[in-house]
Amino acid sequence: MIRAVYLAVAVATALTVAPPPTLAGPAATLSGGWSAVAKVNGADIPFRLDLAERSGVVRATFFDGTRPTNPSAPGTIASGRLLLLFPSYAATLDVSVDGGVLDGTYTRNHTAIPIHAVKGAPGVPAAPHAPSISGEWIVPKASAKGEQAWRLIVHQAGGEISAAILRVDGDTGTLNGRYVDGAFHLSHFAGERPALLEIRVQPDGRLKLDLTDSDGHADLVGLRPKAALAQGLAPADPTRFTGVKDPSAPFAFAFPDLAGHKVANTDARFRGKVVVVDVMGSWCPNCHDEAPFLQALYAKHHRQGLEVVALDFEQPDQLADPQRLRAFVQRYGITYTVLLAGDPKAVHEKLPQAVNLSAWPTTFFVGRDGRVKGVHVGFTSPGSGVRDAQTRAAAEREVETMLARPST
Repeated sequence: MIRAVYLAVAVATALTVAPPPTLAGPAATLSGGWSAVAKVNGADIPFRLDLAERSGVVRATFFDGTRPTNPSAPGTIASGRLLLLFPSYAATLDVSVDGGVLDGTYTRNHTAIPIHAVKGAPGVPAAPHAPSISGEWIVPKASAKGEQAWRLIVHQAGGEISAAILRVDGDTGTLNGRYVDGAFHLSHFAGERPALLEIRVQPDGRLKLDLTDSDGHADLVGLRPKAALAQGLAPADPTRFTGVKDPSAPFAFAFPDLAGHKVANTDARFRGKVVVVDVMGSWCPNCHDEAPFLQALYAKHHRQGLEVVALDFEQPDQLADPQRLRAFVQRYGITYTVLLAGDPKAVHEKLPQAVNLSAWPTTFFVGRDGRVKGVHVGFTSPGSGVRDAQTRAAAEREVETMLARPST
């Protein structure tokens, strides 16, 4: 298990070396950066939380690396308690406020995560002589989805480091950290995808990886691509992972929109159009990564004949009252078609043409003839660096190629 030397130092620095400021009195404010810790599967996962208070109204923002994300709705403090809603994840932050300390829970998908935060940033410097591990590594891992390996993508500047683990369905978001006491200590929590990763360089050049996330704990290794290839190890290809039973048949869907009107692939609006069909859920972090890209793609190419359709699968409580999906649509300014398709457990029943549909999101590229021309599984975040840029560029090329073909 991770012993988290860096975490202990970070928390101790925040709590004892720099005593929390007193927030009592007329000039008291919560505004500023907070050093927070989320407890997940026995691990303390540090993360950044920013609060902005104005005229008694408080808003919170999480961060994916240095990128602000997952903003809250406005909230207020009552009787020393701060309650904030994060609508696009249907999540809540419920904490007591005691001086410069917050204690409570962050609840998402009916799971409550203990949260502790102190105002200010922990002053933990990186060690001056960190080994270089920049670049891409292959992580052998047999997954339930049939993968045999993941990618670890590392960006490093001296002892400061950021990384992402890229699976077939997408990545972990940006893990940030530094080199302390002989190991790199990285973490991510942006209101989703909590993860703590410790990396130690081994004498043979491999990486020893200790990962704790919402799935539990895993002891892993990292190999350079050449060494992994020699062992026959390769990550799954997201363009070959999922397919359709009959490529000559039109890709069929028929589901209600948020106003309750049934929308089908046979409707006039889709006839002779290129259609990007996105199988997604508002609960899915990688779907949040993809949504602004799809909106930009739609805005750019709609006049040339592009339609985008999101087939949204939600848990039963959200199907009955899809407030989270409505907030998701509002957050990303979505103007393409969004349909409420059903429960994630029923995805194979609802989309029987799909083969090996097991990752969220999965995007089907449908030509002007109504038939699937390509499928891409998962979506990346900026944490995947070049791989993220490649994912976006490949999707746009696919769309542009299909738009250039006349309808038959």
